[in-house]
Amino acid sequence: MDPEVDRSRIPHFYRMSVDERVEAVHERGLLNDNDYQALVSGEHTLKLSAADKMIENVIGVMGLPIGLGLNFLINDKDYVIPMVVEEPSIVAALSAAAKVARSGGGYRTESNDPILIGQIQVVEIPDMDSAREGVQAQKQKIIDLANSFHPRMVARGGGAVDLDLRTYPLPSFDSEMLVIHLHVDTRNAMGANLVNGMCEGVASLIESITEGKVFLRILSNLADQALAKASVTLSPEQLTGRGYSGEEVRDGIIIASDFALTDPYRAATHNKGIMNGIDAVALATGNDWRAIEAGAHAWAAHTGHYSALSRWWKDEAGNLCGELEMPLKVGTVGGPLESNPSVAVNLRLLGVESATELAEVMAAAGLAQNFAALRALATDGIQAGHMTLHARSVVKAAGAPTQYFDKVLERLLRSGEIKVWRAKEILEELLASAPGESSKLLEKSDAELGIGYGKIILLGEHSVVYGRHAIAIPLPLRMRALVEDIKKGVELIIPRWGVEYQLAKPPEQRRSFEKAAGTILDELGLANHGIRIEVFPDVPRGMGLGGSSALAVAIIRALDLHFKLGLDDNEVNRLAYQSEKIAHGQPSGIDNTLATFGQPLVFRKDSPPLVELLNIPQPMSLVVGMTREQGLTAKTVGDVHKAHERFPKVYDKIFDDIDALALQAVTAIQENRLGALGELMNINQGLLNALQVSTPELEKLINLARDAGALGAKLTGGGGGGAMVALCDSDASSKTVQETLEQKGYEAHAFTIGGSA
Repeated sequence: MDPEVDRSRIPHFYRMSVDERVEAVHERGLLNDNDYQALVSGEHTLKLSAADKMIENVIGVMGLPIGLGLNFLINDKDYVIPMVVEEPSIVAALSAAAKVARSGGGYRTESNDPILIGQIQVVEIPDMDSAREGVQAQKQKIIDLANSFHPRMVARGGGAVDLDLRTYPLPSFDSEMLVIHLHVDTRNAMGANLVNGMCEGVASLIESITEGKVFLRILSNLADQALAKASVTLSPEQLTGRGYSGEEVRDGIIIASDFALTDPYRAATHNKGIMNGIDAVALATGNDWRAIEAGAHAWAAHTGHYSALSRWWKDEAGNLCGELEMPLKVGTVGGPLESNPSVAVNLRLLGVESATELAEVMAAAGLAQNFAALRALATDGIQAGHMTLHARSVVKAAGAPTQYFDKVLERLLRSGEIKVWRAKEILEELLASAPGESSKLLEKSDAELGIGYGKIILLGEHSVVYGRHAIAIPLPLRMRALVEDIKKGVELIIPRWGVEYQLAKPPEQRRSFEKAAGTILDELGLANHGIRIEVFPDVPRGMGLGGSSALAVAIIRALDLHFKLGLDDNEVNRLAYQSEKIAHGQPSGIDNTLATFGQPLVFRKDSPPLVELLNIPQPMSLVVGMTREQGLTAKTVGDVHKAHERFPKVYDKIFDDIDALALQAVTAIQENRLGALGELMNINQGLLNALQVSTPELEKLINLARDAGALGAKLTGGGGGGAMVALCDSDASSKTVQETLEQKGYEAHAFTIGGSA
């Protein structure tokens, strides 16, 4: 495969910081060194002095986010597409659609020459037939005169290439008018001024030929000679997901497409979705999005009936086929584009070589955005994905500081009033509360919410799956869940994670995340009730900190409280374990046990498991640092299982060594020998590395913590990403470690456990 083909695939791009995204794009050669420095330093933005020379009465410069549409494969070429847009979900949806299309060969595009039409209106003509014949007879003379005004364009292969005539009534004067369409190939320029100049230039000649009066002479934004077409073919297998079969998704998209082809009210919204993608690229590349919009909607009505710009159908093989064709007259050169540094950077990043190539990329972006919207409508509905995104925008508009953002978001969603004024009210309530009390406004009290506890494994990861000991301690981070009655269905909402799932589906239609939660409902006989489950997570997902178990326990306890089921802790633990088996395949049971009981413990998998509370007589200062990669516990557990099957004696020896370390650590904790405990953690990390579950980023965090004064540091949880834990000799030392990690851009939490902590 061509090494260029994978440049638009940047895994975990959305999880990176802004600086890391710029670095990743630079490393792939999509940004040159100068553009990289401009983005890092902020020099890519339009300066006020430059803006003052672009338009009149300037008082400032307005900025919009520049995002990157990833995964695009168009005519076998990779593209990263810059997009300027303020609406959340557009860039993510478009990138996801491009990823689906990529697996089947991507998009195919084609386009006409970049012809722009200039209109010359002639009125007061004494003999219309004679005028038409005269213009046709001197057609080449008119074209040659038009080209004489722009010889450089002709030298580049462009210029006026044709003209045609149209006659229309002039009702107000009970006469007729002649309209001459001058077809001009503007090459890579947008060409508006060029075409207007040509129309002005030939006006006198046309008046002499027609004996009439030239009135308007101006370009048309219905550039129907500059059409761009994009198409895609998707198999049912590519469409399968979200609890729906590929055939269901395919047919739903076709039904929605037929609606838009028939009904102008639906077509307007359908086409707006297409333009979400196209306008964002037009803005990023400095093109006239207003002209593109006008041409698009005029084209949508060119048959005399306003209709959809795209259409979707099923081919003989059962595949979903999509096609979009529309006018796209755009440019890649010229003063308006070159005067804005952001536009120049974006065009270089996109890497198109001509205006027609840019038009084809924009058509593919429009078709991708259209697919994303129709798929959402055909499955879970468009609103389910937009509610949290809209709420986040509202909280941002309300000016919520970072430390209050998630709390305001959660309370806003619970209130049902997704309005800026309501977000401001909530923020004022939180700011008015005393330190430490703001969370009480959100969570009410533990007695009213289901609680599940996050955890760290101090020693014993992976070996615990094979019957060895492990030490687990609770985090000061929890999952909190609230259950409310609704009329119909079962909704699971986790605002911080952007999760809005419908769980009231047959088990075979549930996704993996839904299956774990759905198992709980099935076990409790609640799958047919009208329930909304809202979860407020302090435990981050995918970090190996017991988030899935804490989530399960919080949901179970919230259901228990709401329906007064009378579940004891052992029954809660059992149900959470059933959910964990679906989420992770081969869980040891330590996560759900800690999530249920929330106490430091020594655990060994057995039947029944050995669970002993761990006495920590003196406070221990710990820091949890998180990588930017989620650790998929099910994957790392599965990888270790396969390795154990290949080399059982080798891996059993490693498990035994980890077991010995865990038992020594129990003694070190109870005797408050922190130095020894830290060394045991470091040795345990070496053995986890031997199990191949550590990563370069985990090693980086571990070394940063040790260099900053930690007594010991190791990964915690399944590995493969996720988090690490560091032991420090004091709160001051843990604060230093935390700040060191945060200065490098990592999330970190310092806390104390044991003693009187």
